[in-house]
Amino acid sequence: VQLQACGGGLVQPGGSLRLSCAASGFRLDYHAIGWFRQAPGKEREFVAGINWRTGTTSYRDSVKGRFTVSKDNAKNTVYLQMNLKPEDTAVYYCAARGLGSSEYDYWGQGTQVTVSS
Repeated sequence: VQLQACGGGLVQPGGSLRLSCAASGFRLDYHAIGWFRQAPGKEREFVAGINWRTGTTSYRDSVKGRFTVSKDNAKNTVYLQMNLKPEDTAVYYCAARGLGSSEYDYWGQGTQVTVSS
């Protein structure tokens, strides 16, 4: 059972990245998937999430209109499309929880996103 996040990198302000979170060893069908981030010296924070069953999405206020979370059923993968500002610089993680649970049980490794000119 594994989540693998990838797609980070260095981009200039106003640039874009798409992060991927692929699940292996289990299906995401009855899960909610969240994207989190942690900047140096700061606590980890929720960024965006998607209910796999309903497709309902949620975002923190600071990324609304700039980030889009989506899923690919066939690939068992969730994506986070981001139009970036310097303050988005952080390590990004994906995580999954059962739809009836409030706890995220599975976590991917982080992927670094750096937004700088």
